[in-house]
Amino acid sequence: MRAAVMGSPIAHSLSPCLHRAAYAAMGLAGWSYEAIECDEAALPETLRRLRPVRGESPGEGDDGDAWAGLSLTMPLKRAVLPLLDTVTEPVTEVGGANTVVFRDGAAHGYNTDVHGVRQALTEAGVPAPGSATVLGGGATAASALAALRGLGLRSATLLVRDPARATETTEAAERLGVALAVETFDKLDAALEVDLVVSTLPGGAADAYAGALAGVPALFDVVYSPWPTRAASAVRAAGGTVVGGFAMLLHQAVRQVELMTGRTDVPVETMRAAGEAEILRRTTRTD
Repeated sequence: MRAAVMGSPIAHSLSPCLHRAAYAAMGLAGWSYEAIECDEAALPETLRRLRPVRGESPGEGDDGDAWAGLSLTMPLKRAVLPLLDTVTEPVTEVGGANTVVFRDGAAHGYNTDVHGVRQALTEAGVPAPGSATVLGGGATAASALAALRGLGLRSATLLVRDPARATETTEAAERLGVALAVETFDKLDAALEVDLVVSTLPGGAADAYAGALAGVPALFDVVYSPWPTRAASAVRAAGGTVVGGFAMLLHQAVRQVELMTGRTDVPVETMRAAGEAEILRRTTRTD
């Protein structure tokens, strides 16, 4: 069986390391997992080549290879939606799928990012927040809102550079039943009187706000490399709780392995150790 992570750029993805570690520990000797460079324009044709044809055996593709599923990263999470046969409720609510499972001659869409966020917060001992602010308005922000709604949150603040570009996330909040106040970053200080801040900004983008963030009780920063970020270090130094992006990545990958293999005996700690070792290798290697 074959599986892969697709997106653009994809060379940096940690998913192959995580999934391969799981396959090895689970004794899935015939399984492979690769990284495929694919942008939005190439997605329809790429998915057509990989997906099963209706009426064929589950996972059997045009080239005779058996494809179990795909992990999707940016910019494909929203672009894939019209290409799927079925989607689960979290996909509909969030407006994005990060997982495709080939089964019964069809392509089924799932969102495991929501699970990843919730598990990361729970693992770190972060209590269900009564208030929260989310930095950034992309697909991950929508998943974070869904996870927080699952923890009981019914309102939040979203900070973005351009509110016009956060339309899909605000629409997701409406579907989720989360009352969302959208503000720009010049309102940052006023938006930090909350129990939890979730930064979905890319690596380095939140560095400029490290000083302001230092006083928050808890920060969930989705960046996992380089780690810790300046924002995470500032919060930790001030005594706050910090959750890093690797925990989210790990737990969403665990759920993907469950969905693709149909098994529940996924070796979480083996995957964690493999991912942490790979991050360390990338951090310390020299050219």
